Amino acid sequence: MQKHWIEIIEAQLLPNLQIASERPYDPIVVYSVPEPWQLVGAGNYAAVLMHPSYPDMVVKVYAPGRPGIEDEKEIYRRLGKHPAFSECLHAGDTYLALRRLTGVTLYQSLLRGIPIKRQVLNDIDEALKYAVSQGLKPHDVHGKNVMQHNGRGLVVDVSDFLKEDDCSMWDDLKRAYDRFYFPWLRRIPLPEFLLHLVRRGYRKYRRWARPSGELHKKGM
Repeated sequence: MQKHWIEIIEAQLLPNLQIASERPYDPIVVYSVPEPWQLVGAGNYAAVLMHPSYPDMVVKVYAPGRPGIEDEKEIYRRLGKHPAFSECLHAGDTYLALRRLTGVTLYQSLLRGIPIKRQVLNDIDEALKYAVSQGLKPHDVHGKNVMQHNGRGLVVDVSDFLKEDDCSMWDDLKRAYDRFYFPWLRRIPLPEFLLHLVRRGYRKYRRWARPSGELHKKGM
């Protein structure tokens, strides 16, 4: 089945998929997806697609000119098989064929009022510790990049796990969970505009805090 799926990717999807990187720091633009392929999502580097005949697999196609595929191949090689991460089933020149993770992101859970149990955070914590044990450095782990499924936590996006700089996003999210979500906000759907305000405020905080931390390190 996997061989036939790869043939479909290379013969039907790639020649007819139209994606472009129009601005270096903006998400890619998807212009055309051949039937019966379905767009699952698009990020800063690539588009993720699935074929209805293979619902347990997805294809991540990098846009022309966008870097990162070689790093991501290495990341998946180090992760191997782990229940909280996807698995790279095949790597082409411009795409990765991956095991599909299903669930609801923590961001979507907040919008819908779906309770986020502490077990979900514990699972993600353990998965990130495993990644560190494989020589990786978890980066950019936030509410849109982690999911829950049947009460268990999953890590969706690992593309930045080879970056060397420190990232406090996941620790900050856990603090927000303990301080605000668990005592006050469980089961309450939060409006999207409020989450946008929180994200914008958090980005400003990080920009403000980062130079301070760097100065502190230099002083040491």
